[in-house]
Amino acid sequence: VQLQASGGGLVQAGGFLRLSCAASGRTFSTHVMGWFRQAPGKEREFVAGITRNGGITDYADSVKGRFTISRDIGKNTAYLQMNSLKPEDTAVYYCVLDLRNSWYLRGDYDYWGQGTQVTVSS
Repeated sequence: VQLQASGGGLVQAGGFLRLSCAASGRTFSTHVMGWFRQAPGKEREFVAGITRNGGITDYADSVKGRFTISRDIGKNTAYLQMNSLKPEDTAVYYCVLDLRNSWYLRGDYDYWGQGTQVTVSS
């Protein structure tokens, strides 16, 4: 499985960005996808997750109400729409995928993308 993330960049506080993550390689009937992030000097943290059919989502409290995760099953792609960005959202964002059939979207993930930088200026 390969994960290719894109869409990061530099934006002013209050602005928005949309991250994309395309999964390729072996096909699988059950999996979940999500996003983690890591800011300089901080531990990696869960941001959002979504089940394969998009029916269940989960968000970190820090992004709830501002970020939206979604899926395009046909394209094997997940998206993270980030609105009302804050300087504290600055981090490298990682797309992740796990081969589980579960409503639980946190915890360990099997596959990680290369990361995309998001920088929010004040």
